Amino acid sequence: MQTYKFKTGPIQELSWGRFVINGQEHSKSSDGSIIGVGKDICFIGNQPRPWSERKGHLLTKDMVRCVADARVDMVIIGNGFYGALEVPEEVRQFLISAGKKVIIEETPKACARFNTLLKKGEKVALLAHGTC
Repeated sequence: MQTYKFKTGPIQELSWGRFVINGQEHSKSSDGSIIGVGKDICFIGNQPRPWSERKGHLLTKDMVRCVADARVDMVIIGNGFYGALEVPEEVRQFLISAGKKVIIEETPKACARFNTLLKKGEKVALLAHGTC
């Protein structure tokens, strides 16, 4: 599996199920234990947290409520390495109705865009699925 390295931003590296953020690894070990915040992240501002609301490969409003309520103008959803995480139109509209611009793209592109926009001072959040 390919490893993506990013020159700027808090997300420094991404590979299947593994993020390196500000020098710290976030993943899930082979025994199932969580390292850092895990393989799926919610990033608001400068600190990641687990995106523990995400279950399965079909997003619901409850899975994105954490960013709908955040003080950000934009939400980037990384829908997996191969785009397997489905984002129904009703979920996108839910975020738009909360005043957010929504971008949905494969996780490597989403991470790169998040880094760029955060560095520019944008109020942006990232929900990123680290596999599929």
